[in-house]
Amino acid sequence: MVRDPIQLPLAATDAVIVDLDGTMVDTLGDFVQALQRMLAELPEPFQSFVVEQALVERLVGKGSEHLIKSLLAHIDTAQVATKNVALFEAAWQAYQRHYPEVNGHYSAVYPGVREALAQWQQAGLKLVCVTNKPTAFAQALLAEKQLAVYFSAVIGGDAVARKKPDPMPLLHACAQLQTVPARTLMVGDSSNDALAARAAGCPVILVSYGYNHGEPVDRVDADGVLDFLAQLHWV
Repeated sequence: MVRDPIQLPLAATDAVIVDLDGTMVDTLGDFVQALQRMLAELPEPFQSFVVEQALVERLVGKGSEHLIKSLLAHIDTAQVATKNVALFEAAWQAYQRHYPEVNGHYSAVYPGVREALAQWQQAGLKLVCVTNKPTAFAQALLAEKQLAVYFSAVIGGDAVARKKPDPMPLLHACAQLQTVPARTLMVGDSSNDALAARAAGCPVILVSYGYNHGEPVDRVDADGVLDFLAQLHWV
C-alpha cells in the first residue's frame, strides 16, 4: 500500500539536506562492480568471493572505509587476514581506482526524484546534498545523473572530520546554507540520516525504498516516511 503524501509548511522551512545513495540514486550496482574489481586484486579467499547486492545493501551507508572493512570481515570469518593493515590498504587503493570507472554506470535515479527536486527548488528552498560517499565520487555521480543543477553544495564523507550518523555534516551544511537546523529538513533513507538529524536538531523524513542496512525504515525514529520523494509537498 502506497503511503499518503506528506505536506509541510513552506514558511517553516528554509532548506533541505538530501542524502544521495538509497535516497536519490540506487547505486548498489556501482558498489557491487567496484567491490568485485577490488577483490580481484586481493589474495584468496577474497579474490574468488562473489559480491551480491543483498550483502552490499546491508553493509553500505557509513562510508567507503566502513564498507570495505565490513566486506573483508564478512569474507574472512576467522578475522585473521583482516587484522593485516596492509590488506586493507591494498583494498582501499584498489577501490579508489575502480570506483571512478563504474560510478553512475550501474545505477539509476529513483522515480520521482527529479520532479521533487525541481519542485523544491522552484519553491525557493535551498538544497544541499550531504552523503557519506567521498565528495569527488558524489559530485561525479550527481553530474552523471544530471542532478547537480539542483544543489548549491555537495558535502561528502571526507568534507568534515566525522560522517553521519554524527551530526557534524548536517551542522556544516547548515552553516554553509546560513540556516538554523530547526528550519532545515533532512531527507534520507536510513537510521544514519535520522540519527544525524535528531542530534543536529533537524526535522527528518525518510524514504521507504532505500537501504537502511537491510532493516525496515518504519522502525526508525523519523517525522515521516515517503514512498517517493515527489510525495512531499510544500503548502
